[in-house]
Amino acid sequence: MSLKSKLIFFSKQCYSNGFIKATDGNLSVRTRKNFILITSANTHKRNLTQTDLIKVDFKGKVVQGKRKNSTEFKLHKFIYEQRKDVKAIVHTHAKFSSAFAVAGLSLSKIVLPEIYIKLGKIPLAKYGTPSTDELPKSIEPFVKDHNAILLANHGLVTFGKNLEEAYDLTEKVEQFAEICFYARMLGGEKELTKVQVKKLDELKQ
Repeated sequence: MSLKSKLIFFSKQCYSNGFIKATDGNLSVRTRKNFILITSANTHKRNLTQTDLIKVDFKGKVVQGKRKNSTEFKLHKFIYEQRKDVKAIVHTHAKFSSAFAVAGLSLSKIVLPEIYIKLGKIPLAKYGTPSTDELPKSIEPFVKDHNAILLANHGLVTFGKNLEEAYDLTEKVEQFAEICFYARMLGGEKELTKVQVKKLDELKQ
């Protein structure tokens, strides 16, 4: 499957799973020649086509495609510049993840072994105005050590070595946020003990 086909597939997956609505969110991949292939501005992810994708350089110039660059290009660019290992980014407004972000709450409690081993703690970045330099600046303290970050009053961004990994992290974080939400209705999450966390750290090594 080509990079364009994968972008379309995972964009539609984000829509069908309710992680984005209408024109919300944006996905991108870094090409082998160091361009960014990204969903363009104001595109409906439910019926995305190749004409809705654009290729841009790291200055934001559109080198392929006729649509307008994504409003969150600066966020994607910043992540790629800071993390040479990252080849794909998924930015969504997934419901439960966004609820935590809007409430000003991180997902930093260690309660599920699988989440801790894969993602560690999921931090909350300070609010940054969308489409401005404030947004990439807000994730600067976390981008090198985390692959999933909540964006205050905004949503979620995940990234990985390919689109499959970045998308899978979106699913994992959203499910984790939902579990934490319901756990708090039942009295709150029961965090793992230091001894239990130490054992997980040994597994990670």
